[in-house]
Order: sequence, then C-alpha cells, then structure tokens
Amino acid sequence: METKQALVLLYNGVVVTMDQECHVIRDGAVAISGDRIKAIGPTSQIFADFSTVADESIDLNGFVNTHVHTSQQLGKGIADDVDLMTWLHKRIWPYESHMTEEDSFLSTLLCGIELIRSGTTCFAEAGGQHVPGMVKAVEQLGIRACLTQSTMDCGDGLPPNWKYTTDECIQSQKELYDKYNNTADGRIRIWFGLRQIMNATDQLLLKTRDIAQELNTGIHMHIAEIPYENELVVSRKGVNHGTVTYLEKIGLLRSNLLAAHSVWLNDAEIGYFASGGVKVSHCPASAMRLLGFAPIKEYLEAGVCVSLGTDGAPCNNRMSMVDEMYLASLINKGREMYISGATNPTVVPAETVLKMATINGAKTVLWDNEIGSLEVDKKADVIIVNPFTWSMVPLHDSISNLVYCMRTENIESVICNGKWVMKDRKIVNLNEEEIVQLAMKQARNLLERAGVNLPNRMKFV
Repeated sequence: METKQALVLLYNGVVVTMDQECHVIRDGAVAISGDRIKAIGPTSQIFADFSTVADESIDLNGFVNTHVHTSQQLGKGIADDVDLMTWLHKRIWPYESHMTEEDSFLSTLLCGIELIRSGTTCFAEAGGQHVPGMVKAVEQLGIRACLTQSTMDCGDGLPPNWKYTTDECIQSQKELYDKYNNTADGRIRIWFGLRQIMNATDQLLLKTRDIAQELNTGIHMHIAEIPYENELVVSRKGVNHGTVTYLEKIGLLRSNLLAAHSVWLNDAEIGYFASGGVKVSHCPASAMRLLGFAPIKEYLEAGVCVSLGTDGAPCNNRMSMVDEMYLASLINKGREMYISGATNPTVVPAETVLKMATINGAKTVLWDNEIGSLEVDKKADVIIVNPFTWSMVPLHDSISNLVYCMRTENIESVICNGKWVMKDRKIVNLNEEEIVQLAMKQARNLLERAGVNLPNRMKFV
C-alpha cells in the first residue's frame, strides 16, 4: 500500500524561482509533496488546487555553499591577520591534526547551525580528516552535503600523523565512498579531495582524476591561491605559468572538478577552465583576507560556471551566504575600477550573484538536475524570507533586495528535501543552545591539545 505523501503549501509571497528565465512570481505559491516540488505558480491557482488537501499552510514570501571547511568551525578566530603559509603550518594544520572524530562531529553541527540560519540547504565540504563525524552531523542537521576527505601525500609542514602514501589516500576515500555515498535519504554524496598541488604527487593527482571519473563523482581542490603556489609549480613542473597550466597538461581540468578560489590565473588558463567545464567556487571574504582578487568578470565572460562559498571559519569567521552575495557584487565592482581606472556598476549584477548562490552552486556540485531552482519535480529545498523588516523594505526589486538588502535575520524558515530544518527561526533537529555550550568547551580543549599559541592582543587593566 502506497504511503500518502504529506503536502506543504507555501503561498501569498514573492517566489524567486531561479529557473532558466529567472521568473519571479509576485503573489506566488509552492506546493511540496514529500521531498519534491509538486506545483508552482500564482497563489490563486495553487491555493485553489491544493488548499483543501494541504496538511500545513503558511504565508510565504535554498543556497548552495560550494566551499566550506566544517571541521574548522571550532577554530574560529585562531588564525586572524596572518599570511597563508603561517595560517596553514602554524595554526590550521596543528589544529586539524589533533582533531578526533567527535571534534569533527561537533564542529560540523556548529557550522551547520550557522549555514542553516543563513539559508544554506546544500554545501560542499572542502576537506577534513574525519568524514564519518561529518556524515553523522549532516544526517542530524537535515541538509545536503558533498563530503570530502582532506588528502595529501607530500609537502612541507605536514604534521607527523599526516604522513600517508598515495595508495592509502586513494583507498581511504574509496572506502568512504562505498560506505556513505547516497546515504541520509540521498542527501549525502562523497567526493574525492586534493588539498592543493603543493601537497600532491603526480601519482595522487592522476589516480584521483581516474577514480573520480570511474565512480562518476566530483573532485574538490584548492587551486591557484597565491603567487607562491604558481612559482613553485613553474620551478618544479617545467610549465610556463602555474597550477592551472600544469593541471591542463595532465588532463585534470574536467567538468567534475570544483576549483576553490582560483585567484591567480592568466587569460590562457581561464580559457582552459572554460573548455574543460571546470567549476569555480568564489569565496570573496576569505579571498580578501588571504589571497587577492579572483578574475570573476573574466570567468563569467568566458562561460565558466562560478558559484559562491564561505570557506572555513578561521579565514572568514562568518558562514553566511547572505554576506558572501553582498561582498561578491561589491568586491568585483571595486576590482573593475582598480583594473580599468573607470567605474562600472554593471559588473557582476544582483541577478548574476543570486545565480552563483543557487543554480550555479547546484551545477558546481553536480546536482542541478534536482536542486538549485524552484521547479516542478525538483527537490523541495526552499528558504522562506521575511522581507517586511527595516533592512529590506520597500521591496521594489526582489532580486536586488535579496542580494543587497537581506540580512541573515530575514531568513525565517528553511526546508530541505521536503522537511523543515528551521521553522520560525528555530532549528528543528537539534538543541542549538546545547551544541553551542559543548562547542565552547571542546574548542578550548582542542586548542590546548594542538599546542597552538595565539598572540595576546588584549590589554587588560
């Protein structure tokens, strides 16, 4: 006997679909049956068709974060105002290398709370050491994730307990894929990780390329973050520019590659990304702190799919896609003025930024057939925004208001896979206060175990 699917009806609001034509329905409604969108259209039509059978109706008026380190959430504030190599070798790697699976579980829960509160329904984990802990957390949080193990088989500055052979790196990821891929009602997918080229042998690069292709999954990699990285690749690999030129040479630039940051590319390398179908995760806040201005305008003009990410807490401190949308537009307008010497407010407009946070994010994580836009038969991943506050009124242009005016506080409810994960600003599946208290205690213990010494900038009197 077929189980009756619960019907949720969202109506009397502005529906921003992010479909191919970016339709906005002013007095719109969405009907959700089970984990999928059953109908979408004007309130009068949808309400007439479904109100008598709806189990739940609310006044209605999800983001895809494509680069986040959930295991770093307990390290918020431990690596501010330092250069990238100090950030890695003196702060983050000692911290990460002392994490336990329970640390990772708690860190991912804490990060997930912030992600949900800022409207994220799906994220791409950039790489941590304890994927089982992440899996356990994502199952409980109720959102989607592409989870990745941080993988390195060579390089300077690695902690003693991070010495793995190439085969060990590949085998451990295959085991994670076999055990956890497509679990949690299909909300979890397992990807393969390459931390960065400075910590990967050619053998690891090539084997990762081949196994990901074989399993039809993605590869998540930090690429062309700083000039030093490119200089090192030129000196060691004999190519004329840097990381992207070398990855093109060995055939790694494919449509299943998620290239995080990708700041220091030349024009030829942007062309390589475009022809290979590589997806870029633009993380404006962390880039401004550590890396520089990514050539987003040039990527978009070349046809490269660009999405948005927050990166991890120690290089951003805010896991808010709302903030990243605002920054992405402003930073790239400022970059254009700096490069050309003339202002151009049309660069990276609001509609483009909202696409980065939604449908482009879905394309980046290879999930756009089911998520990224509100369309019939797609998965029901929906955020409900209350625009009737001082920060968003008057509502002249819905898309512009979402990018330039919305605050995290405007996000009232979040649905993922047809289920509430936040309702009326209350996280549904866990005790938020309890997690915060546990995280504060665990973070202090972890920092002591890692032996990370932070500068004392407090002047007590």
